[in-house]
Amino acid sequence: MKVKGKVLGLAAAAMLLLGTTACSSDTSSSAQKEKTSTGPITLSYFSADPNPTWNNMKDEVGKEITKKTGVTLKASFQVGNDDKVGLIAASGEYPDIISPKGSAAKMVDAGAMVDLKPLIEKYAPNLKKMIGDNWGRLKYSNEDPKVYFIPTYDSVGQTYFDSGGGMELQHAAVKEAGYPEIKTLQDYENVISSYVKKHPTVDGKPTIGMSLIGSDWHFLITVTNPAFGTTGKPDDGEYYIDPKTYKATFHSRLPEEKEYFKWLNHMNDIGLLDPQSFVQTYDQYQAKIATGRIVGLADQSWDYSSAENSLKGAGKDDLTYGHYPVVLNDQYKRADFQDIGFSGGWGVGITTSCKDPVRAIRFLDFLASDEGQILNNWGIEGKEYKVENGKRVIPADVQTEKTKNNAEFTKKTGVGMYNMSMRFGDGMKDSTENYYTTNFPENVVQNYSASTKDVLAHYKATTWKDLFPDKDEFPVKAWGAAWSINASSNTEYGAIFQKAEDTAKAYISKAILAKPADFDKEWDAYLKALDQIGVKKMEDEYTKLVKARVDLWSSK
Repeated sequence: MKVKGKVLGLAAAAMLLLGTTACSSDTSSSAQKEKTSTGPITLSYFSADPNPTWNNMKDEVGKEITKKTGVTLKASFQVGNDDKVGLIAASGEYPDIISPKGSAAKMVDAGAMVDLKPLIEKYAPNLKKMIGDNWGRLKYSNEDPKVYFIPTYDSVGQTYFDSGGGMELQHAAVKEAGYPEIKTLQDYENVISSYVKKHPTVDGKPTIGMSLIGSDWHFLITVTNPAFGTTGKPDDGEYYIDPKTYKATFHSRLPEEKEYFKWLNHMNDIGLLDPQSFVQTYDQYQAKIATGRIVGLADQSWDYSSAENSLKGAGKDDLTYGHYPVVLNDQYKRADFQDIGFSGGWGVGITTSCKDPVRAIRFLDFLASDEGQILNNWGIEGKEYKVENGKRVIPADVQTEKTKNNAEFTKKTGVGMYNMSMRFGDGMKDSTENYYTTNFPENVVQNYSASTKDVLAHYKATTWKDLFPDKDEFPVKAWGAAWSINASSNTEYGAIFQKAEDTAKAYISKAILAKPADFDKEWDAYLKALDQIGVKKMEDEYTKLVKARVDLWSSK
């Protein structure tokens, strides 16, 4: 599952709707008012992603955005695992702007969303240019072809120069093992096993071979996602999509993924898997990483970066992690970088409660402009970057602060905080021939520690991505990313899907922690439980949705 966050939830209505003002849902009449004012206005905003660094636009970038647009966001974000989007949808009073992630259908089914296409065509030239002839991919469905959301979870023209996924190993362990080939789970295990035997403790506490966070929604990220990654599948959320027939299968029930979970069962049996993997909280998991005690992870860098930054800040770069394209065995090839094409699906939209849809779309259009993107990605010229010989450059002291104290840096400056609209991805250049983002080959390498550079050099690589199969080794996916397909919230499908996820979490966790002799029995119980809740009916419904998207995206 794609997670720049995947599972989200619900709290008190007052907490979510604070500052939200209901108003006319007559978007067309609102759009007809030629509002050009940049005078002060407060727009309410909700995101189904947590944002612990949000500073109420009091950061440097936020202040500049308000200065340019007149807009101040009164924002609230996902906290905990409750269904906050569902509560908002049911309330009838919505924030002006919302980013509901996988719960978009709840907002659409409630009639809460405005068709953005007329607003974009009339008031948002930057968004219109970025969309180009891809309107077909922004349509909500064949039955409802309106554009309710603009994509914000994948960037336009994205080129990946680095990897933040795969399977992670501490540099110290890889160095001590003599920089061996790390391609299969056995290779990965060998490095961990050898290091733990030689270093049974770290600062007086037991060294942990590998740890997972399986107690909450991170189960999808650290337990089941690696199962599809190590068996050569791209990220399509909780499904494997057959590239020829478009048949969807709940991926964690596939026999090859069983072998990955059996390997985790083996790691648990020999004492290399953290026994608290399925009960620890996310904070406890992060705290362990920050001590340098965990040798191996099966995570994404965005998920553990704050803990890793603590290690960097303490000068313990050897205890930070590298990313390796680990697979079950030589039969498989990782598909982390398979191309999904222009993305549709998850993103940001304007609700029917919005007090001024024109100001809202113009705010999103500013963020999509060159000025807005440079501001968000680079910060303030003269503070977070300078221009030398026509090129934007991040001063060394700023880069050090950004790398080692990223959370505080983000909260203070706002750099990278405002990814609330469409934007160009890594590798894209603006009219000055500068990159829109700070993630380009030279800068990626510049930001690496000496320890990271040393490890990569031994593998004859410049970045972690160099170790992974390139996107050119795979066809472009006709359905994009299946995790972004919107399924109606008012169907039997949704209920079965939730039961399937709950079943996977319960049974797979139990199988991993079982005695090896009992693993097959636990696995069979898992498959039987899925059959009983109607997993095949769920798969058939999602297959229809995948086929419908392919058909929809072929339209204009």
